Amino acid sequence: MSRTDRLFQLMQALRDLSPPATAQALAQETGVSERTIYRDIDTLRGLGAVIDGEAGFGFTLIEDATLPPLGFVPEEIEALVVGLKEVMEVADPSLANAAQSALTKLKSRLPEAQAHRLKHAVLTAKRFHKPPQISIDAGALRQAAWEERTVAFDYGDAKGQRTTRKVDPLAIVFMQSAHCLMAYCHLRKDFRAFRLDRMVNLDITDRSFRPRRIPMLREFKARLEAEQAQSANPRAFD
Repeated sequence: MSRTDRLFQLMQALRDLSPPATAQALAQETGVSERTIYRDIDTLRGLGAVIDGEAGFGFTLIEDATLPPLGFVPEEIEALVVGLKEVMEVADPSLANAAQSALTKLKSRLPEAQAHRLKHAVLTAKRFHKPPQISIDAGALRQAAWEERTVAFDYGDAKGQRTTRKVDPLAIVFMQSAHCLMAYCHLRKDFRAFRLDRMVNLDITDRSFRPRRIPMLREFKARLEAEQAQSANPRAFD
């Protein structure tokens, strides 16, 4: 492995491992000695990387505008283009704009040859049938999920019956043709998935369910996978 490749690998390990990453963990991740890790940390700092920490404590990479240009293999560039283009096609307006902005920023940070490949990528994403229009503030719903705050809304199910729901939002997933909120429903006292285009009158409450979002989401996903293995129509959908 060349020295440049080794430094890129160390940078990625610093991003992937939970901070602060010890020299021992970094050495195991990159396949080099701890002595080499300390030497490469000094080299990265000299190149402009802001890395907090020290021997015996661990290291934390602080992303900074002075970092060296990003480098990707060709397949990674194509994957990034397809992913961001797909978000631009199916996401709500604010998230679609964020994807466009991210693509522009990424192009400006890449070396010239890779930026050219990103601009003229072979792969892209296009949908001629757009998802149903969302009538709530999807950005506010995403923020509520991040902050682990209970939300309330009026909901119309597939049969047109309307109910007022209070739920703990866990994640928003694009499933086949519509955006769905994965949540714990207080009315049903169970996990449920709600289509965003059937939700109105969204209200973000002050009730917190922190720190249970991650374990709840993990449990919901496991249940969905088990139900989908037995039926094409999981009962979790309202």
